[in-house]
Amino acid sequence: MTPEQYVQNKAAASGSSFYYAFLFLPAPRRAAITAFYAFCREVDDVVDEMVDPGVAATKLAWWRNEVQQSFKGQASHPVMKALAPHIAPYRIEARQLLSVIDGCQMDLEQTRYLDYPGLQRYCHLVAGVVGEVAAGIFGQTQPATTDYAHKLGQALQLTNILRDVGEDALRGRIYLPVNELQQFDVKAHEILKRTHSDRFVALMQFQAQRAHALYDEALALLPAADRRAQKPGLMMASIYRALLTEIERDNFQVLHQRISLTPLRKFWLAWKVQALGKG
Repeated sequence: MTPEQYVQNKAAASGSSFYYAFLFLPAPRRAAITAFYAFCREVDDVVDEMVDPGVAATKLAWWRNEVQQSFKGQASHPVMKALAPHIAPYRIEARQLLSVIDGCQMDLEQTRYLDYPGLQRYCHLVAGVVGEVAAGIFGQTQPATTDYAHKLGQALQLTNILRDVGEDALRGRIYLPVNELQQFDVKAHEILKRTHSDRFVALMQFQAQRAHALYDEALALLPAADRRAQKPGLMMASIYRALLTEIERDNFQVLHQRISLTPLRKFWLAWKVQALGKG
């Protein structure tokens, strides 16, 4: 299997909404974003599939070294071999890849966030920086597009967090800020036991409103000159915002199920942005 086949399989197997946004890209950009997305999946899987935190920490340390070696022209993992040819053309930096690993490291060391600024830092590393790299691959020409990418990454990650509250609870994780749980009188043990209540719904409504505001702020930051090039990100915004709306419509029944959109609906939402420019 070639490195290119490896990353293609990794991206397709994830079933992620990102896959639909990549479909409409020209081949060179699609190859670059697929390799980068596969890198993100690899390091994220280290934590998601963790049995022993010590082993996971060792694996992340290995990935840090692999990134450093890859930027010296000595990649060994198929993901980095696939990504290597795109590093110079799309100005991908080692510090960006290392930041993504830092975000995954936070998942090994932290299961609670005291306040929203703390959660924001995590979201920036695992999603804002990902948006930054992706914007460059898509064809960014304006410096302000980086601010848009960071903000959109925050919105997408917060939507992920709202979708996965129940799954994260099974792993002993609560990403919702502790001071906001207190604000809505929701106890940590209630989330860990996956207890749905009116207080939990009020907390989630607060989080959903924040996510919607982040989408609005992100779109307002995107320079008109880059709007066409950044269509894949706009597709992601459309798909994830539709998911957020579904979560709201289902009264935040996320503790015992994973709310998702069908592949056909994801494709339709992506196509609408591509063909009609509508999210």
